[in-house]
Amino acid sequence: MNPDWTSALDRARTHAPYLARGLEILPDLTALLAEGDGEGALDWARRAGVDAPDVGAALRREKRALALALAIGDLAGAFPLARVTGELSAFADRALDAAIADALRRRVPDCEPGGFIALALGKHGARELNYSSDIDPILLYDPARLPRRERDDPGEAAQRTARTLVETMTRVTDEGYVLRVDLRLRPASEVSPLAISVDGALTHYESSALTWERAAFIRARACAGDVAAGERFLAVIRPFVWRKSLDFGAISEIGRLTQQIRASTGSAVALGPGFNVKKGRGGIREVEFYAQVHQLIHGGRNPALRLRGTRATLDALATEGLIPAEDAHVLGQAYDRLRTVEHRLQMVRDQQTHALPVQAEALDNVAWLDGLADGAALLAELAGLTETIATRYDALIRANAPAVPGSPVAMPAQGDLRDDLERLGFADPDAVATRIDGWSSGRMRALRSDAARTAFETIRPDLLAALAAAPEPERALGRFEQLLNHLPSAINLFHLLEARPGLLAQLARILSIAPPLADALARRADLLDPLIDASAFELPGPVPVLVDMLSRAEAGDDYEKVLDRIRRKVGEWRFALGVQLIEGRNDPIAIGEALARIAEAALEVLTCESLNHFTHKHGVVAGGELVVLGLGRMGGGVLTHASDLDLIYLFTGDFHRESDGPRPLGATLYFNRLSQRVTAALSVPTAEGTLYEVDTRLRPSGDQGPPAASIESFVRYQHEQAWTWEHMALCRARVLHGSPEARAELERIIGEVLRMPRDAHKLRADVLEMRAKMAQHKQPKGALDVKLLRGGLVDLEFLVHHAQLRHGEGLVPHLGHAITALVAAGLLPPTLEQANAVLSRFLVAARLLAPDCAVPSQAARMALVRACGYGDWPELESALLAAREAVGTAWRETFAETLEIT
Repeated sequence: MNPDWTSALDRARTHAPYLARGLEILPDLTALLAEGDGEGALDWARRAGVDAPDVGAALRREKRALALALAIGDLAGAFPLARVTGELSAFADRALDAAIADALRRRVPDCEPGGFIALALGKHGARELNYSSDIDPILLYDPARLPRRERDDPGEAAQRTARTLVETMTRVTDEGYVLRVDLRLRPASEVSPLAISVDGALTHYESSALTWERAAFIRARACAGDVAAGERFLAVIRPFVWRKSLDFGAISEIGRLTQQIRASTGSAVALGPGFNVKKGRGGIREVEFYAQVHQLIHGGRNPALRLRGTRATLDALATEGLIPAEDAHVLGQAYDRLRTVEHRLQMVRDQQTHALPVQAEALDNVAWLDGLADGAALLAELAGLTETIATRYDALIRANAPAVPGSPVAMPAQGDLRDDLERLGFADPDAVATRIDGWSSGRMRALRSDAARTAFETIRPDLLAALAAAPEPERALGRFEQLLNHLPSAINLFHLLEARPGLLAQLARILSIAPPLADALARRADLLDPLIDASAFELPGPVPVLVDMLSRAEAGDDYEKVLDRIRRKVGEWRFALGVQLIEGRNDPIAIGEALARIAEAALEVLTCESLNHFTHKHGVVAGGELVVLGLGRMGGGVLTHASDLDLIYLFTGDFHRESDGPRPLGATLYFNRLSQRVTAALSVPTAEGTLYEVDTRLRPSGDQGPPAASIESFVRYQHEQAWTWEHMALCRARVLHGSPEARAELERIIGEVLRMPRDAHKLRADVLEMRAKMAQHKQPKGALDVKLLRGGLVDLEFLVHHAQLRHGEGLVPHLGHAITALVAAGLLPPTLEQANAVLSRFLVAARLLAPDCAVPSQAARMALVRACGYGDWPELESALLAAREAVGTAWRETFAETLEIT
């Protein structure tokens, strides 16, 4: 059929005010259309913005001219649907690209738009845009390549670019607008920024994305900005979209998504005035979803189905024998006609509408624009089309419904759940069933969504079995409930447990017997993720290796992100070491030494980061540097999960000097503020939680003086003013941060102080007085407080430090190594080596398994027994008592004072 340009122009002027206005204000374009020169009209439209004063105006003029040319060509029958939607989509690509470049160059003139990406989704991605479509891009950026000013934060620069380009596209002027932009398809759109880093998006799509997001990415393509980078991103996430196989859980999600679409469209107006040709029963969206569901199911194994266009996909499904050829044909024809009617609705006033007019006159107007007799004729045609689509869409729902437990989610019957709990051995199955049933009542945020409840139902039988098999089932259940209460969403946790069933037993044991680990999980359920790797049960390497791992910068890292990243990684390491301990994978002392290495690495990295950040404002003090000294368990190199860090900050150089930065400080103030910054980096809670408590009260001036002291003042204080107990503390001092020269000098000074000549009688009296005061003010917390109970670790440390200071021997900070040296020198009895091993091993394990120092549950007792290497609880108790008695004997022999060992 030959195009009828005259009729098209007449209908446009009579029935479409938006098109009539365009014909009036664009006479040159109108003349081309009247001549039937469709291609010439499109060429003219593409150049309509050449002389515009700015990018926004140029795009508005091109959009207005292009929409007019395409609409008249469409009405005339000159441009088929695919040509119309393809031209509109190509314009959207050009507009986005121009808006991105313009937004970047407003800040960085003459730059290339590398590092900023626009991904087209939906109809835009499929090159199927309609006349009044909004576009649904996802905006990404690469912090390392994004054009920005030197001092700009990459994330802030990306958001500024995003806001500017959206303003360019959507702002309405007297020349109209370019395109409406909807960014709600980006990951976590309710909380995420407008533009998301590439790494952040990858993390989301590899770990957190839902089935509907997979469906959205079927039609995704890189359309503007750094297109090559966008294509690389899409290549990386291809396995997320096109999975090689579908397990039953994924098929259930597809079925549930089908039901949700059906439920939402079921409420649309029935066929008649007001009917929604996109969302209504048998409408455009049902054809699109029909194609996409088949792609999700089969596209991972069949690359021939990885297409973006709806018509092309239907044809490919028929070619591959997955749907009848007749279905592909009739659905395709119906789809094209519904899209054409959708265009007619939008041509009238350039409104983003998909609904037929309610008023009869307006409905007739749309029909006349389309060339039909009246609105009744349009409704009659639509009735046949929508029934054709709906019949096949209903069959799709039925085909997927068996994979779905119910509608939308079938929860277990109370009786069935109660029977399961009774069979598993729960003491009060009725109460537990009521409790579990309440989780899905809406009270618990993590289980409010259908997806979360369905994911929970998938793992529920195995989870309950694991909790029932745990050492303390009711306690494990209670802590699992607490874990769910703290999570905003539990879907990722449920999917992980479904994918790695072996984690269920470990999770149940953690919840039963290790309160600190259970508390950590309640804050961060993702701590379970690293446990799927066997390396999680290996001890971490030496400090330099850990420093290298913690120092690996991520794109876009600023100071706060570094703090978060280190807290996240340290939290994972500490949690894994805790699991090693309760599983009996490694000696508790080796775990304690590993905890100390992790803390030392974190301190080193955060001290350097703090210094780098600090020097931007204040410069450096020539000839001076910060030196960090560790004492206590940190100095000794064996931490527990509950240990804080005992630190002393010192600085070298001339304290009369001043720093050389934009805001100079005197040396003393400089290093005091820097040390405060380091303490904050280690201890201040961030979005990723806390890291370590820091105790600096052992510094020369105590907790009342400045946090940092010069090494000169430190030496003077230690020689002239320090108490005996301060020298005892210095016996466990270890330099944690500083240049090799500063470390060597401070170690020499400490050795010199500890070897000073001492009055043996005064030393003995000071030691006994200090221990008596401690016994008076720090009582044991419980029956298992092997630190403070008489004959415990405090008494053992006092014995060791007394021998070290009296004889100047065994001056190493590691308590076990010091005891070995003193025993070899004949200064302590050999029994103390075993006593220290027993008590130290128990302390590390008990900080996780008996944190309140009271005798724990039977299950935790057995975990303690296993961790410490004994056969049963009485054997472990006997070993602890023997160790304390050995300490008591050595105390009596050294100080002629008897300890009461109970």
